[in-house]
Amino acid sequence: MGLGTLLFGWPLMPIYAVIKLGEMLRDQVERETHDPVVVRRHLEQVEEARATGRISEEEAARAVEEIMQRMAGR
Repeated sequence: MGLGTLLFGWPLMPIYAVIKLGEMLRDQVERETHDPVVVRRHLEQVEEARATGRISEEEAARAVEEIMQRMAGR
């Protein structure tokens, strides 16, 4: 980083930091919605809730559909 870049770039550093934070959050969301381990855990939680009677069959089917749509990126 040269002196000119440092001198004129430092006022923009907070903006660069916010952009970098947004990129990191986006990457984390991508990992969580497409990671098979996370998807499987969500599906198991839905199945457990259905088995214990906390949610109905229709709610379980809707939850599974939502999970699959998120994984597919829609």
